Amino acid sequence: VFSLLIVAIGVYAKVQKATDTVRDTFLIDPAVILIVVGVVMFFITFCGCIGALRENIRLLKTFSFSLTLVFLTQLAIAILGFFYSDQTRDALGKFVKKAIVHYRDDLDLQNLMDYIQKEFKCCGWNNYTDWSWNLYFNCTHNNPSSERCSVPYSCCTPVPGEVLQQPSLH
Repeated sequence: VFSLLIVAIGVYAKVQKATDTVRDTFLIDPAVILIVVGVVMFFITFCGCIGALRENIRLLKTFSFSLTLVFLTQLAIAILGFFYSDQTRDALGKFVKKAIVHYRDDLDLQNLMDYIQKEFKCCGWNNYTDWSWNLYFNCTHNNPSSERCSVPYSCCTPVPGEVLQQPSLH
């Protein structure tokens, strides 16, 4: 009970911190979503494990019902994402634009954008020019940033055999 209270306080603090940032698009912090999903999955698997060990039919039915509910929820989200693909694409584009603008403001967001760009081998939402939305990468003459007219390292594709290293943050 005490640990759940601490987690609840932490979740509340993270949600309060998330105002006026990119995360307002997500409603809450992705880390909080992962914590909640992890706790729910722990209880589901706990019911299945204890139900199997003790041969408790009620716990096994709870486990089975919970897994069915999770599957149906995922299926419903996938179907809604398919039918509302334009709205999904627009919402995702809005998030990526905000993420590009606030790229250097939040290290977690920066790591997320770097991961997405490396994984999907892309740069920005449309192309590399989207990075001009960011204050640091903007290519105006009065921009004093050392990253002016450039893109993050995650946009770069390595030459075969070359290893890209993330610049250190000193």
